[in-house]
Amino acid sequence: MPTYDYRCENCAKTFSVTLSMSERDKGNIACPVCKKNKVVQLYSTFYAKTSKKS
Repeated sequence: MPTYDYRCENCAKTFSVTLSMSERDKGNIACPVCKKNKVVQLYSTFYAKTSKKS
């Protein structure tokens, strides 16, 4: 499952959440510190690991 990074607009805390795509689409993400739903998704980097040699 993917990990998504968020920043709370209420307390400015950043946090990561592991969610399925359907859970993320529901949009019920709350800050773990202040429990407010006023969060913004942050863009993050990712990498893919394959077994094929280049």
